[in-house]
Amino acid sequence: MTPSQADAKKRRAAEAALAQIPAGSVLGVGTGSTVRFLIEALAAHPGRVRAAVSSSNATTALLDAAAIPVLDLNDVADLPLYIDGADQASRARHLIKGGGGALTREKIIAAAAARFICIIDESKLADALGTFPLPIEVIPMARALIARRLQARGARPVWRQGFVTDNGNDILDVHGLSIPDAPALECELACLAGVVTVGLFARRPADLLLVGTDQGVMTI
Repeated sequence: MTPSQADAKKRRAAEAALAQIPAGSVLGVGTGSTVRFLIEALAAHPGRVRAAVSSSNATTALLDAAAIPVLDLNDVADLPLYIDGADQASRARHLIKGGGGALTREKIIAAAAARFICIIDESKLADALGTFPLPIEVIPMARALIARRLQARGARPVWRQGFVTDNGNDILDVHGLSIPDAPALECELACLAGVVTVGLFARRPADLLLVGTDQGVMTI
């Protein structure tokens, strides 16, 4: 699949999400290449949303450029919908997220939202999670400790060197994990001292997957 073909599928999924947004609401907005198409679509429909809650500094910059007001989540009592992409998704609507490094804020907004829609192209849909490395945000002083804990499980953690999250933390991209039970693994890894967020979104999965394909948009 060429980059232009992938972009066309991402754009289809993003544009399909517009119909799901309550008119005049505050929208939670994720981070990543598919979300950029969503923001472009919102910019082409002024007033579709009243404001947004952003999951990253990069998304805030895009929302500012689109003249969409950005609110702090602490100031928002009602967040009806959050829309974000994913690095990998299963048909159970469990996700791996964090390739862009915004997993902590993404997980917070997903938890706050009444409904969570994930927009992806069909290359991100998998029979089982785990072929995409699992990002884990960690406190810097705990990076080596957590890496050793993961190695003891037979996984291969790789420090994303040269990258710091918007929260000032490090990311380990974990290769070789078997994920037969995503909610259980999410809980287990989140309990490791020094872990900020695990890039598994399974305890709070997406409510709806919109999957861009050559033929249109598949709904799961």
